[in-house]
Amino acid sequence: MTIQRMDNVGIVVEDLDAAIAFFTELGMELEGRAQIEGLWADRTVGIDGVRSEIAMMRVPDGHGRLELATYHAPAAIRANPESPPPNMLGLHRVMFAVEDVDDTVARLRGHGAELLGEVARYEDRYRLCYLRGPAGIIVALAEEIG
Repeated sequence: MTIQRMDNVGIVVEDLDAAIAFFTELGMELEGRAQIEGLWADRTVGIDGVRSEIAMMRVPDGHGRLELATYHAPAAIRANPESPPPNMLGLHRVMFAVEDVDDTVARLRGHGAELLGEVARYEDRYRLCYLRGPAGIIVALAEEIG
């Protein structure tokens, strides 16, 4: 049996509204918001007493989504270190293809994003960068050139 598709990547954030604003500025579309709680939620995630809110963000072409979640109960647990480096084991980063890296970085800085390094060129094919977004996640941007 094979999978049908990758449905979404989940990211737990402290401030759901700020995360929605960040990814909206990036160009994603808010597909919907929902309260998540009850026995089915407890059983699914393996934590008793789950009460959370999610926002589903969709990329413009409709083929990818991020599920942003904030936990009201039990409280979210901070990672150690809080802002992990790009070489830490686990989820590495989320990458998006963009039309203009410089413009995108400038707009996302208005939402608290910080470049980890600089915008760099890969051969004559891409301009790339990593930046830190909501909840310390690393967002990579790629602009195709040439």
